[in-house]
Amino acid sequence: MNLRRSFNMTGLLALLAALALSACAIHQTVKPVPQGQHTEICVVESPSVRKGFLDEYTRALEANGLVVRLLPMATPLDACPLVSTYNARWSWDLRLYMAYAELKVFVDGKPAGEALYDATQGAGSLDKFIDAGKKIRELTDRLFAKAPAKS
Repeated sequence: MNLRRSFNMTGLLALLAALALSACAIHQTVKPVPQGQHTEICVVESPSVRKGFLDEYTRALEANGLVVRLLPMATPLDACPLVSTYNARWSWDLRLYMAYAELKVFVDGKPAGEALYDATQGAGSLDKFIDAGKKIRELTDRLFAKAPAKS
């Protein structure tokens, strides 16, 4: 009887551990922008996001063949034929890391594509400690269908 209770307790602990780890997930989704004839993209600046993010995003857009024009915050989404907004947050857990990034693209003011990286639920995962610059480039490449999807 004691042996059976031990196996049940071990099974319960394994189940709890599996549930805890599954809650520590990092999510990434990309809905690519439909291919178009655009050569310029207007990026609406977000002063609340670290400047390094915008610098890296600008370089990634230029690497995708786009000329980048920066617009002040609160610019209407139809100010240019192709407009992008961005948001990002950093968190601290042993060290500073990018916990969230969102890139949105609008064509003629209508949603056309979106890339999202969300490590806010990745508390138990060391995978959240990524190179933010590489992640921004990957999301941008996938957003503009330059790179294959990664799982």
